[in-house]
Amino acid sequence: MDVVEADRLRDDLAEFASDVFASLTRAGWQDRAATYLQGLMIDGRRKSIQPMAARLQGVHEQALNH
Repeated sequence: MDVVEADRLRDDLAEFASDVFASLTRAGWQDRAATYLQGLMIDGRRKSIQPMAARLQGVHEQALNH
């Protein structure tokens, strides 16, 4: 899946992430979890934090790591 396809699924992914990560109560954690899921879904050989942060627009590596 490329970034464009993942962007089209952003609303569905946000709804799914809000259900799955409802127990994450700190500010921004649910958003970061949804971004992490998007990073796992898009094309890329490595699924570690640093390469995923480089592929995602506007994502800070350290925030994604938390």
